[in-house]
Amino acid sequence: MTLIMLIGFAILMVIGLPIGYALILSATIALVGVGDMPGTVILLKVFQPLQNSVLIAIPFFILSGALMMNGSLGKQLIGFATRLVGRFRGGLGQVNVAGSALFGGVSGSAVADASAIGGMLLPWMTREGYPPSLSAAITASSSIISVLIPPSIPLILYATVSNQSVADLFMAGIIPGILLVVGLSMVCWLMGYLRDLPLFSNSPDAPSIGRALLTAAPAISLPLLIVVLLRMGIATPTEVSVLAVGYALMLRTVIYRDLTMKSLVVNLLATLVTTGVVMIVISASNLVGYVLAFENIPNRVSEWALTVFSDPWQIILMMNLAMLVVGMFIDLSAAILLMAPLFVAMANAIGLNLTQLGVMMTINLAIGLFTPPVGTTLFISSAIAKVNVGAVAREMWPFYLVATAVLLLVAFFPPITTF
Repeated sequence: MTLIMLIGFAILMVIGLPIGYALILSATIALVGVGDMPGTVILLKVFQPLQNSVLIAIPFFILSGALMMNGSLGKQLIGFATRLVGRFRGGLGQVNVAGSALFGGVSGSAVADASAIGGMLLPWMTREGYPPSLSAAITASSSIISVLIPPSIPLILYATVSNQSVADLFMAGIIPGILLVVGLSMVCWLMGYLRDLPLFSNSPDAPSIGRALLTAAPAISLPLLIVVLLRMGIATPTEVSVLAVGYALMLRTVIYRDLTMKSLVVNLLATLVTTGVVMIVISASNLVGYVLAFENIPNRVSEWALTVFSDPWQIILMMNLAMLVVGMFIDLSAAILLMAPLFVAMANAIGLNLTQLGVMMTINLAIGLFTPPVGTTLFISSAIAKVNVGAVAREMWPFYLVATAVLLLVAFFPPITTF
């Protein structure tokens, strides 16, 4: 059945069917045509994962991110980042990276980050004299910070598959996220020197930085609030997500006072669409997982790996290589849901911490977001900057080096995810 499913999935993807529908249809063909399963079983497996209460957090976190990334709040975050690091060499590139870190704390989505940051910063960077291809490369790569800093949607998805604590995963992603910020900022600084990029003329003093911090503080405090509430056991992930929406509404209506009925409706509709896509992929992945479990594929692959590779580090390296390849062709969320059951079995066999595995998977597959041929943030940034994807890809190599370095630290230095 698994072979039939994989062949069917490949054919459906080639003809352009969306990944969620391709997964459901290929798994259904395998189960009905080969496994002779009744349709009621298929329907049960499609709707079963949607009963998980943790998933309720996803639409609320998406909505809170949408509310906080629009309006004047986004401009305040970028203004604070500009005053903080804009005056250094490669300053606007560092503003891009810092902006991604700040936006990541409210959106949890790399795609949303690339769209929002790119729309605001890429035209500005071009006007200041930055090569459009380099600006797009910075945006595409730095946007993956969003999937590590709470509230990360991919980490929530991994938690539902692996039965791990959302709070532990959120905490585990903080240090790798900070390392990405530092590493990418250093690349921007080095590029500023090597390519003689123009210095941003604004040189703010300490009071102006303080005022900008005060203005942006309500938004910056959201990820900290999420981590504290989860870590101290004050609220569940679902409750925190609802509180995040209430917090975002309060900021937009009471403090910034820029929320209109039109923008609220737009944000609600965007949340519905995004949530629908995520839920279809979750349902489809559960059906695919049932096919794999029916033929005991995860355990068989785990046994094969233990037979072929003698040391745990070799298995971890093989897992990373496999995830890097898959991430180049399949969207991050879908890849996590598809691969987590397989790699959880392998991790248990070699004693790899499942929280560490979740962060490792997320970074691996996030690298695929700015890697051809299907890199989502790569194409978004290229489109906004109005440059060829190939030109942007050629600027990517130093950013790949930073992301790979952080990945290797997460994979082979466990304390980094036990913060």
